[in-house]
Amino acid sequence: MTRIDGPAVEPLKGDVNKLVIFCHGYGADGNDLINLANYFQPVLPDALFISPNAPEKCAMNPFGYQWFDFQSGDPASIWKGVLNAADILNSFIDDQLKKYNLTDKDLALVGFSQGTMMSLHVGLRRSQAMAGIIGFSGKLIAGDLLKDEMKSKPPIYLIHGDADPMVPYQETIEAEKILNKFEVDVQSHISSNTQHSIAQDGLEIAITFLKEKFEINKR
Repeated sequence: MTRIDGPAVEPLKGDVNKLVIFCHGYGADGNDLINLANYFQPVLPDALFISPNAPEKCAMNPFGYQWFDFQSGDPASIWKGVLNAADILNSFIDDQLKKYNLTDKDLALVGFSQGTMMSLHVGLRRSQAMAGIIGFSGKLIAGDLLKDEMKSKPPIYLIHGDADPMVPYQETIEAEKILNKFEVDVQSHISSNTQHSIAQDGLEIAITFLKEKFEINKR
């Protein structure tokens, strides 16, 4: 199996007691999101932040990576890519949790665009609920399969820009509706005048969300 890795930011102090994994978007790499750690660190000083490169070289950008290729437009091929990437991401998560003697309740996934798609796909199918999932500018893949495949219900916050030309913000609205049907603890926020990026208000919401969810798991 392909192994992935990427840039990391160590805890501000002490041992690693929490793990935050950033999942970048299509055509980017781990460096694209790792600087978000600087914003989360003040409220999560004992967290390790790591942003692995996706497992495949990007079909449209040879300098970037992709979790799966969607250029063919073939649903079967795309789904095969999703499942392959999910196995690789799950293996990476398991290795990191084992390395630092942590469990899923000490873990959060933060995704952007295609990374959000992977975070939701993987997070809802792990046997134990993680502390939380944050999804920026993404969508829920194969929501109709959750009835049979969902194994846990981690709290989720979906954040999207209302002017996103790449992934319409209506995808976040639809994802929230589907997850609500399955009684998942899901919230959403639409950032005004924001394209395919992370606005300040969305970032602040994400920081508060993770702080709260990790504190709940400590009780």
